Amino acid sequence: MTEADVVAAVLLTGGTAYAVFGGADFGVGFWDLVAGGAERGKGPRALIDHAIAPVWEANHVWLIFCLVVLWTGFPDAFAAIMLTLYVPLLAAAVGIVLRGSGFAFRKVIVRLSGQRLFGALFALASVLTPFFMGTVVGAVASSRVPKDGSGDRFSSWTGLTPIVTGLLFVAACAYLASVFLVWDARRVGKDDLAHYFGRRALGAAVVTGGLALAGLIALHRDARFVYDGLVHEGLPFVIVSALAGAAALALLVRGAARGARALAVLAVAAVVWGGGVAQYPYLLPTSLKVSQAAAPDDTLTALLVVAGVAAAIVAPALALLYSLQQRSLLDE
Repeated sequence: MTEADVVAAVLLTGGTAYAVFGGADFGVGFWDLVAGGAERGKGPRALIDHAIAPVWEANHVWLIFCLVVLWTGFPDAFAAIMLTLYVPLLAAAVGIVLRGSGFAFRKVIVRLSGQRLFGALFALASVLTPFFMGTVVGAVASSRVPKDGSGDRFSSWTGLTPIVTGLLFVAACAYLASVFLVWDARRVGKDDLAHYFGRRALGAAVVTGGLALAGLIALHRDARFVYDGLVHEGLPFVIVSALAGAAALALLVRGAARGARALAVLAVAAVVWGGGVAQYPYLLPTSLKVSQAAAPDDTLTALLVVAGVAAAIVAPALALLYSLQQRSLLDE
């Protein structure tokens, strides 16, 4: 394994962390959106606020980490992606800003009309942001990003695979969030909300599984290299994801939230790693390999050192934050 491969693995690890923590963060916005009117949705929205208020800003650390590693370690790939896919990337960036603003302001606005406005902003941005991120991943996987960044600014991310991947991202986020919220509801003694989100977790799991199958069909049609990688080198990850997802569903049906949460995380993480393994050795299938896109060796070495130091400092801090939150020690 070369130094460039190690940096690529670090990048994939950061992407996995963002998919899990950031994904669950975005997913609660979907459930906020479909919770119903002010009275009907009061309970679910209160639980959502309680669950994510202490941690939602911290989850974007992983996105920044991934951008820095990609920019520094693989500058040619970074440039190609930014030049070709700046439209969905800009939409996702705006969505992150609007989502944070909506979540922050709806808690301090007194008038009901203002609460509804900022609540809708938070919920809609929570759905649209992972969708646009998914179209970026789908565009890369389906070889719509040339290594010189000359891909079409619109058709590159509006094809079958990018759109299906975007929808899959939204569904996976909703699934993760619902499983997490089941556990949070039981932690605070809200059995009615645990049942409420448990039913939605089952529905989201079915939709996510259906979209994953549709994604495989789309890959077979216009991203054959990645499809072949998934059914060969990436097949163990696909199997792990399917088994973990099925086991999580079984636990949810039985009413066991703790194990279901870990299995849901494993299911999503396995999909991320399966996709990474499937497109190896390419960073941009099939135009730019990891070795071709890599920065000079000295830069990669420095990047790995900095990433290691950052992990030693940030990871324990985030672990402490999540631990305090799970133990209800950060409540207002």
